[in-house]
Amino acid sequence: MNDTPTAPKQPNIVLILADDLGYSDLGSYGGEIDTPNLDQLAAGGTRLTQFYTTARCSPSRASLLTGLHPHQTGIGVLTGDDSPVGYKGNLNRSCATAAEVFSANGYATGITGKWHLAADARTPNDAWPTRRGFDYFYGTLTGCGSFYSPGTLVRGETNIEHEAQDPDFYYTDAITQEAVGFLDRATAENKPFFLYVAYTAPHWPLHAPERDIEKYGGRFDAGWDHLRQERFERQYELGIVEPGSQLSPRDPEEPAWEDTPEKSWQARRMETYAAQVDKMDRGIGRIIAELKERNEFDNTVIIFLSDNGASPEEIPHFERETFVKRTDIYSSHTRDGRPVQLGNEPGIVPGPEDTYSSYGRAWANLSNTPFRMYKKWTHEGGIAAPFIIHWPAGAVQQSALLRQPLQLTSVLPTLLDAAGISPLTELDGNPVQQLEGTSFLNLLRQEPGSSLRRQAMDAQTGTLYWEHAGNGAIRRGDWKLVRTFPGPWELYNLAKDPTELNDVVTENRDLAESLLADWSQWADRVGVLPFGRIVELYELRGRPAIEAAG
Repeated sequence: MNDTPTAPKQPNIVLILADDLGYSDLGSYGGEIDTPNLDQLAAGGTRLTQFYTTARCSPSRASLLTGLHPHQTGIGVLTGDDSPVGYKGNLNRSCATAAEVFSANGYATGITGKWHLAADARTPNDAWPTRRGFDYFYGTLTGCGSFYSPGTLVRGETNIEHEAQDPDFYYTDAITQEAVGFLDRATAENKPFFLYVAYTAPHWPLHAPERDIEKYGGRFDAGWDHLRQERFERQYELGIVEPGSQLSPRDPEEPAWEDTPEKSWQARRMETYAAQVDKMDRGIGRIIAELKERNEFDNTVIIFLSDNGASPEEIPHFERETFVKRTDIYSSHTRDGRPVQLGNEPGIVPGPEDTYSSYGRAWANLSNTPFRMYKKWTHEGGIAAPFIIHWPAGAVQQSALLRQPLQLTSVLPTLLDAAGISPLTELDGNPVQQLEGTSFLNLLRQEPGSSLRRQAMDAQTGTLYWEHAGNGAIRRGDWKLVRTFPGPWELYNLAKDPTELNDVVTENRDLAESLLADWSQWADRVGVLPFGRIVELYELRGRPAIEAAG
């Protein structure tokens, strides 16, 4: 009789990423949108209250998948090739992706959804997911687009945009369906799996089936001022924000709700956004159900997060003439030939395929409750994100809040730690950069009854760094130095002022100088390029400087 104990089975990994979801949009983070499946994961796992992304989608995806700062991967702004002055906008070969590491260790690997890490989204190349460790790819190479007929839709390396001609096609549902199909095949192979589900919801355009929008009729009629206050109060009750925190004021560029014209249209914008989030949550429910049916749920590390703060971007995002030429993200006509209405105007009622709109700055301000600022900036509203991790077999605490300040570079080290896998040191015979972050698995496995909150606060010894389009920040303990390019640096004590309302740089100049010196050394080490040079490049090209930031 063989008494040798069976080695524990390696966990599966399902990494789910939302696009432009705000910090407070989920029910478990204080929002009024229905997200029961994500709330279930939060109740059975741990929520991070001070988790940070980068300020933009492509850099966040590069950092998430490699454990590096985005500049080290070649993705400094977005995926535009601005070399030799700026970044190449292409995932380079000096980094190893999560899929490459897991694949090398016997995992089945798949991605469904948005990639947005390749400068060339039409011709297969070394920055495509199929050539970066993923056995299976279904999704889009570009950054956004219609939910009814997305551009650059690919299976493997074959363009399949024609599949969206099905009148029932809706991209969020297709991402979910393909994810479930991958789980089906991977479990049949009896291999552990790494699945990356990269939804484009709720990134603009505001597209959702009418029946899903109708569900939210009236829910936002109270307006952004009242709803921000309600979200803040729920966050306090949930423990997401701590005693002494202040709700940041309404964005000064936006009017009070009571002074806002076209209230019905404004509410419709947020109703459509909510329908997109709701649809994504139901898709995640299908993935959960599939894992349970396959008896893989308990031993699957499920992580959900957003890629950056909520987006204030108006549509068209830059000059109309330039925007309409971006056929990878915009089509001038619907599948049945009707002209698409482009813009944020009361005459354009969002939701249907023949519209292309966004929900605007005031609603993004609601999504980012309690913070100010948005996607693209390195203030809290641009980089603070919801983060849920669920893994019962791995003893991740249930219904717990972890307040340790953490960022994207630590996600891959944590997943490798959970699987008992070492990082790659070379790829195709060439050395790769080593991980910048460290695992935080130990913080998720505290003994029942212990205080994750207190232990996490005592553990604030690391330093976190950001740079995007000239906007920079460094956090050391409770202190955060941050700037909006090309403006001056500001200093905040986040323990006393988590919503960055009281700049104390003049009272703490020595500390600010120390933080700036630290940030500058980091920026030089990881390859941050002077953003002013990139702006100058665009000006020389005869293009608006604002386009340098994507």
